[in-house]
Amino acid sequence: MEETLNYTQESLTALEAVLFAAATPVSYARLSETMGLKVGVIHEMCQALSNDYEKRGAGIRMQFLDAQVQLTTAPEASSAVETFLGLEATQKLSRAALETLTIVAYRQPVSRPAIDAIRGVNSEYILRGLLTRGLVEEVGRAESAGRPILYGTTQDFLLYFGLSSLNDLPPFETAVPEENETELSILKE
Repeated sequence: MEETLNYTQESLTALEAVLFAAATPVSYARLSETMGLKVGVIHEMCQALSNDYEKRGAGIRMQFLDAQVQLTTAPEASSAVETFLGLEATQKLSRAALETLTIVAYRQPVSRPAIDAIRGVNSEYILRGLLTRGLVEEVGRAESAGRPILYGTTQDFLLYFGLSSLNDLPPFETAVPEENETELSILKE
């Protein structure tokens, strides 16, 4: 990788090591404090690492969420990692779970009654499973009658699907197969 005027190869290597050692996403502010560099420089370094991983086709990627960053497995290497960790049988999602997760991803924050209305069935059990797996989380309460809980996706959702951010979700039209398009057209509204 090329050095810039803002950081050195040694600081880039140190940043990569810190991110590798971190078990959870790390804020740019914390990295700035740890590395003794400005937040803008840390952001630039993270982008440089990300670009290098993508360019080389590395088995790892940078995942950016809000003001945090984390090293993750490249999506194309996920099956090998799942096999190594023995996760393949336990990580499959049912069609109902995927449908519910799609609704949450594209409509978040969304309440369970809204999910039920879109799916046409009670989604309480499915939502509980997605909460347990850490793919969705409670993000607040609606201002409507009864103040239902609002749900949104989590960092683990992004990791599971190999996304860097919600902006990486495919457009709705390509995400939902044609046979479900009429059923789920309410998602676009």
